Amino acid sequence: MRLTVYTLLIAASLGWAWNVSSASKETPLQQSAANKAAAINKEAGIKFIEQDWDKALKAAKDEKKLVFLDIYATWCGPCKMLKQYTFTDSAVGDFFNKNFINVSVDGEKGVGPQLAQQYAIKGYPSLIVADETGKAVLYTAGYIPADVLMQFAQEALKRGGKSTN
Repeated sequence: MRLTVYTLLIAASLGWAWNVSSASKETPLQQSAANKAAAINKEAGIKFIEQDWDKALKAAKDEKKLVFLDIYATWCGPCKMLKQYTFTDSAVGDFFNKNFINVSVDGEKGVGPQLAQQYAIKGYPSLIVADETGKAVLYTAGYIPADVLMQFAQEALKRGGKSTN
């Protein structure tokens, strides 16, 4: 009797484990669709000039826009979350790409330490909106979701005397 109960318990456990492991596996077609969706989402987000502050300032002057500066660190968890979730949001990307010159700078490399000192960065990520001369208009730090970033952008445009496009 005990052997039968143990055998049934083991069989039930194996069956449950089989269902869990097979249910979580995606087919190649499902993986391909997920990869395409991720690629589309990346294309829909904010387009950044990477590591080139001077290029961003020149573009801001030429296009009469404010600069949106993301100062990050490669080891920073909230920075990675911003890049993965907030900056890839299609509405955020559309708005920022139309209304700002967007630049992303590693705060520990190249021009990053200079900008971190200039703006008295205390932590990462730091998000700064500046005018075409580099004067800060608005600043925030830490991870923020898409809706809060949109509010931040609206306030920056208002303070910077710019209208939305």
